[in-house]
Amino acid sequence: MNKGQIFDFFSRLAEANPAPVTELEYGNAYQLLVAVTLSAQATDVGVNKATRALFREVETPQQMVDLGEDALKQHIKTIGLFNTKAKNVIALSEILVRDFGGEVPQDRDALTTLPGVGRKTANVVLNTAFGQETFAVDTHIFRVGNRTGLAPGKTVLAVEDKLERRVPQPFRRDAHHWLILHGRYVCKARKPECWRCIVSDLCRFKPKTPEPGSVAKAA
Repeated sequence: MNKGQIFDFFSRLAEANPAPVTELEYGNAYQLLVAVTLSAQATDVGVNKATRALFREVETPQQMVDLGEDALKQHIKTIGLFNTKAKNVIALSEILVRDFGGEVPQDRDALTTLPGVGRKTANVVLNTAFGQETFAVDTHIFRVGNRTGLAPGKTVLAVEDKLERRVPQPFRRDAHHWLILHGRYVCKARKPECWRCIVSDLCRFKPKTPEPGSVAKAA
């Protein structure tokens, strides 16, 4: 895509959804950090089901430490890899209390020193909690970036770098939300729903998926 097409691409997504938000439920930056950490290899729906009761009880790192690993496991046992995730959440909470005054740092390098927090998780927290212009590349964004031609790359970091260089203002802050939602609900992994895609004419994916029930013309 050229610059004009990219601007048009995000203009359409923005018009359709002017205020995109994460589908994870949280009440503060710490709860968001926990939710994103738990969401690795899990769905947002599944994480939300597990954290609703947890977040009524735990709002701060100190409260998580006081809750303890065993009790945390009982809250999140429906989530994949819950044993490892519980260990990481308790460990990162202890570090936040000890080294950061119980506050979530607004710095990627500091965030990625926390157990279980990688670059993608840090980018989500920085963007969603603190409004920073970061691009958290998950499987949806990686797929959309490559499939559409918006930000092709062989690695997650390559796609992130392309987005960093190509996404214009005023779309930079919300771009990763639009791309995630587009990949989750329209540009799906197994079969993209091209017939109802508002940016299909800008997308390089071919052949476009026809609407179910339509009869394909013979060649």
